Amino acid sequence: MKLAITLLALLVISSGYFINESFAEISENQAFLLEGSGFAVTEELIKISEINLGLSSQQQHGSTIDFLTEDGFITLGDEEFLISNLEGKFLREGRYIRINGDVESSNGFDTSINFFGRLVEESKDAAVYGFTGRITTPDDTYKIIYTTKLSTLSKIDITPTSSKKSNDLIIHILQGSSSNSVTKYFSQNIISIKPGTTITIVNDDVTSHNIISGLEHRSRDNPFTPDGRISTGDIAPGESINITFDDAGFYRLYDPNYTWMRIITYVFSDTGSLTFNNK
Repeated sequence: MKLAITLLALLVISSGYFINESFAEISENQAFLLEGSGFAVTEELIKISEINLGLSSQQQHGSTIDFLTEDGFITLGDEEFLISNLEGKFLREGRYIRINGDVESSNGFDTSINFFGRLVEESKDAAVYGFTGRITTPDDTYKIIYTTKLSTLSKIDITPTSSKKSNDLIIHILQGSSSNSVTKYFSQNIISIKPGTTITIVNDDVTSHNIISGLEHRSRDNPFTPDGRISTGDIAPGESINITFDDAGFYRLYDPNYTWMRIITYVFSDTGSLTFNNK
């Protein structure tokens, strides 16, 4: 237990959680991806824990902005929990984040979380937060400490043409994506759009691709489970296909034959068309 306390203390001090005065640029009706990892500690053991959540900010009240958790997972060692009933707030204009509620294991709603994050640093594309808190299972309570990245969004310019609507978006599958020999597989890999927007996927690669939607999890051999909402069928080299997102929500798009190829899509009524590259 002394080792666990020492480890937690070193992580907190080295990350500067209690001395940094950075500010994140958080506003209403934005989409975010919160991802990171750290440790979950009890008196008996230390487990690796990961967090990966899709968030959408809501209405602002003073310096507080509520947000919804649209999709994602939290891991505790080899066990994985899907989000089910989580609430969250950006506090003091994004300086702090609070997340609490239930996560769902294979046995149902038997685990709760209570996390509190403080902004450590920010860049143009993302902000780093340090989180502490608890994961409470039926068998034990784990103290957690995470280092996470909150990815932000930047606007894209869409040029209207006579043949396309101004809110349509073209995404290219880049050459070399199938061989995993490039560092980027799509021209945009995280997008935020309004319901009713059509995206056109153009295959610039040398092999066919099939883009479907699914739930992400941590398995290296099979990181997704198809959810049946989106399926393009094969897109031959040089060909394209349209996908219209009529329903609001959070979509993880991927190629089941090349699972490193992924697009995260947020479909929200009030966001406008936004995109960012997840580095």
